[in-house]
Amino acid sequence: MTEKKKGIIRRFFGAIWAVYKGFRSTVLNVIFILIMVTLVAAIFSGDKEVNLADTSALYLNLRGDLVEEERFVDPIEAALNESFAGQEDQPEILVSDVVKVINHAAKDNRIQAMVLDLSNLGGASLDKLQTVGKAIENFKASGKKVVAYGAYFAQNQYFLASYADEISLEPMGAVILEGYGSYPMFYKNALEKLKINTHVFRVGTYKSAVEPFTRNDMSAEAKEANSAWLNELWLDYKTQVAARRDFPIENFDETFNALYEKVKAANGDLSQYALNSKLIDSIKTREEFRRNMIAIVGKNDKNTYNHVTFNDYASLVLPAQQFDNPLTEKVAVVVARGMIIDGSAKAGTIGGDSTAALLRRARHDDQVKAVVLRIDSGGGSAFASEVIAQEITLLREAGKPVIASMGAVAASGGYWIAAPANEIWAAPTTITGSIGIFGLMHTFENVMDTVGLNVDGVGTTELAGLSAGLPLFKGLDAPVKDLMQLLIERGYTEFLTMVGKHRNMSIEAVDKVAQGRVWTGSTALELGLVDKLGTFDDAIARAAEIAGLNNYDVTIIKQELSPTEQMIADIFGNAKANGWLPGLAEQPQNRALRQLTQQVKQDFIRMNQFNDPNGIYSYCLACQIN
Repeated sequence: MTEKKKGIIRRFFGAIWAVYKGFRSTVLNVIFILIMVTLVAAIFSGDKEVNLADTSALYLNLRGDLVEEERFVDPIEAALNESFAGQEDQPEILVSDVVKVINHAAKDNRIQAMVLDLSNLGGASLDKLQTVGKAIENFKASGKKVVAYGAYFAQNQYFLASYADEISLEPMGAVILEGYGSYPMFYKNALEKLKINTHVFRVGTYKSAVEPFTRNDMSAEAKEANSAWLNELWLDYKTQVAARRDFPIENFDETFNALYEKVKAANGDLSQYALNSKLIDSIKTREEFRRNMIAIVGKNDKNTYNHVTFNDYASLVLPAQQFDNPLTEKVAVVVARGMIIDGSAKAGTIGGDSTAALLRRARHDDQVKAVVLRIDSGGGSAFASEVIAQEITLLREAGKPVIASMGAVAASGGYWIAAPANEIWAAPTTITGSIGIFGLMHTFENVMDTVGLNVDGVGTTELAGLSAGLPLFKGLDAPVKDLMQLLIERGYTEFLTMVGKHRNMSIEAVDKVAQGRVWTGSTALELGLVDKLGTFDDAIARAAEIAGLNNYDVTIIKQELSPTEQMIADIFGNAKANGWLPGLAEQPQNRALRQLTQQVKQDFIRMNQFNDPNGIYSYCLACQIN
């Protein structure tokens, strides 16, 4: 008897299943081999040897965004991403590491000069660039020359390059300073085409965080408010650069016509335009630059000037582990960076519970006498913000002064967690304020109807099914909308009351400068929203002063990796440093696609982090600068 032949449908899906199993098996085998090779290489390898000539240049080739706390990245995921996608996802560099490296190089007799290669420097706020710039000035004060060289200087890169003694550009290179802008993507039409309904509950004339989901363009109120603080930042940028480059502030070209006329005068040569505009000091080929540096620091066996890269020099001068002196009194630093979400979160995101736990550690540590909360956040969950604020109040009640030090952004929920501190310090270019809250919910009742789905049943009350997400599929009735708006108005009043209490202002006075309006640090000082303008170091010194400390150490309280996480991080970090991980160069078409989708990706990641248990948020979307 012959075996019955399988039907075409079974054979079709069987083929699909066979392909899937084969693909899955291949991927898992590749991952396993990669992990084993990395593990064996890391176990049997020694430390990478770094040779430093007697006369050398520090080659400051910074790659990534300048940050004050590195976000947690799963080392295995990062390794696979680099190996198969061709690059690390948004690499980051600690500002403190850059400063320590430069300061050490200033005292190192072997380091005779510094070369700034800023071609791979990514995002960086002005306050972080100024911190690195101050270290560069200290390096120059030691009698050592600093030169910047590159093919192209973007705006952030040029700001740091302006600290150099000399800026040189390659032939056919360019320096384009375009100013600041805020250009979020708007999704209203897309959501309507997808038949997704958007429900917004807010308070405040300027609370524009939800506009990308309710409008197709920026409102007049938002444009008014954003233009004010963006122009302040741009003026600060121009003033500083013009002073260092010794040219008038009017030298900046802010219209296409002005730029066209100057480029036309340079016969369409952008490098000559930069030289004519005094943005650079010279145009040099790579060989000419190499010869100039060889004359300063000497020549190596690779026919270029003696130099040591940033990472190699950092491996020589930065300790692998940081140990605190158990006998000294401490000023503790807790970094709050990223979106504020409910619950716990890894570094790079502010979890209400996890950040409160760090502050609680400082409160119960007898060696800690004062705390600096370093904030770089546009806010997020109102509930999580209040959890953190309560812990700050407990620190003060325990007799430990708290200084809130604002970085690039401390707005909305970021301001909420700053308000209870003894004092608030900001940089002149800090983006702050945005005091307001909102509720945002998307419902899918029209989508359900379109695809032929329905949710139905019975409950003992009208509230039944609320926690299970029933309104997402049924929509929001008028009483539910009224309740949400009532909660938002109550939350706004509580925000105003809390700020008024800690800033010694009436609710009416706070409301006048609130309503979601964004301010720079300089303006916030005039309005009474901050106490002092200064750097991160200034805030630490002030915390020690209030606590009456003369001799103290600064300790950073942060989340510790588990032993397993630390072992994996060490293994893959060592493998990456020695170049053992396979890598694929990112193709130009992939780079263009990544840039195109980056904004949408970031917006959806941000929306996915909206997890406030009450659906109430204090977040500043406008605080993202292009």
